[in-house]
Amino acid sequence: MPTTLLNDRDIMCYVKAGAMIEPFVDHQVRFNTFGAKVISYGLSSFGYDVRLADEFRIFNSPSCDWIMDPHDPIPHIRPWTRMTANDIVIPPNSMILGRTLEYIKMPVNGMAICLGKSTYARLGLIVNVTPLEPAWHGHITIELSNTTPQPLRVYANEGIAQLVFFTGERPTITYADRDGKYQGQTGVTLAKL
Repeated sequence: MPTTLLNDRDIMCYVKAGAMIEPFVDHQVRFNTFGAKVISYGLSSFGYDVRLADEFRIFNSPSCDWIMDPHDPIPHIRPWTRMTANDIVIPPNSMILGRTLEYIKMPVNGMAICLGKSTYARLGLIVNVTPLEPAWHGHITIELSNTTPQPLRVYANEGIAQLVFFTGERPTITYADRDGKYQGQTGVTLAKL
């Protein structure tokens, strides 16, 4: 079976068969319920635009006397403050963590790549997410990096990134088979070893 990029019809079929995206919007939304423009989200031609949830983790360490180290994740927990907000300002040359509003359930023969929305990219925001592996499920934790020397505002419940889905032959071992450490994550999830 060749690797296939999923289009809107294919994505709809996967969602109907197993709720790959929850909640799912079967069209592009460009206006909120009050008629105001929003950064689009929902089903697109060859992907799905996910929304940023209103849950954030903000890094605020008063000192620089330790190093962020994936082999020592416990100190990482202390400087992260939880915050819930409809929008948040990312300080210049800084980053925050957020998550998708949508819960994703990858099929056993599929993977997804997540790319930032162009509206935010043109303002200097980098949206960083690792690939979504076969049979992984959870909220997607997103790193939002402001690369500019100016504060940058992001909005919850609006589009933040696009998922591009691929399918192929089922791999020998899926993310679920190897009991991946981020399986079933809900909320913003910090680094684990």
